[in-house]
Order: sequence, then C-alpha cells, then structure tokens
Amino acid sequence: MQVLLLEDVDKLGEQGEIVTVKPGFGRNFLIPRGLARQATASVIKSFEEERRQQSRKLSKKKEDAQNLAKELASMEVVVFAKVGEESRIFGSITTNNVADGLAAQGVTVDRRKIEIEDDIKTLGVYTATVKLHPEVAATVKVRVEPEVATS
Repeated sequence: MQVLLLEDVDKLGEQGEIVTVKPGFGRNFLIPRGLARQATASVIKSFEEERRQQSRKLSKKKEDAQNLAKELASMEVVVFAKVGEESRIFGSITTNNVADGLAAQGVTVDRRKIEIEDDIKTLGVYTATVKLHPEVAATVKVRVEPEVATS
C-alpha cells in the first residue's frame, strides 16, 4: 500500500514523501492517527497545491518581516526610569519596557520576541534584538533616560 505522509514519521519518512507500507500498518495505524493518507492521484495533487500555497504565505511573511526589520533599524526606543546614585536605575529595563516603547511608536511586537543581551541597570544607549521571523532579526536602539519628577 502506498501512502502520502502528512507528518514526519520516525524510521519511515518525512512529510510529503510517498512510501510503501504494509496494508495493515497503513489502515490501522497511520491513517487513523492522521499521519498519512492513501496515495491516490487526487490526494497527491491537492497536497502539492496546499504546499505551494503554504510556501507563498511563508515567503510573504518573510518579506513583511524584512520590511519591518528595516523600519526597526532606524528606530530608537526611549525608556524612562527612576534613577538613584551614580546613574543607576531602580530595578532594570525589561523586554516589556522595550515592547511598550515600540508600541508607543506604532509598532506592535510580542515581548517574547525581544532579546536584551545584558541587564540594563544604568542610563545609556543599548541594543535589543527583535526576532521577527526564524530567518529575520532586527536590532533596535534602546536609550534609557532619567524619569522627570512632576510636581
């Protein structure tokens, strides 16, 4: 029996491959669990069309991520923090603060996709990396300034 694998199966093959298996293994294990479908001409054709559409969507997402990366490279996020002696801030600047600063400038980024190399505990200019896509990352300048007291 020939089946088209819908997912990677250990010791059998990868997604999209057409493999020959014993009829019982295909009917009783692979097909009921949604790991494979019987390889007919219509199933193969629809799978290939689905794969083409998926690759178009992925390339569109990558292109959008590259455009956003160019935009982020020119941005600078200003974060205000309470300052103690010797320009040390209370606490530290987190990815949440950077995400809020980006949102204030009109760019919405999930805070979990932002990485800060070192702890930010003093005033100054730092860089943060934003992972927009598995293949696209952008760097953003983060400037930490003292909070101005309002009376």
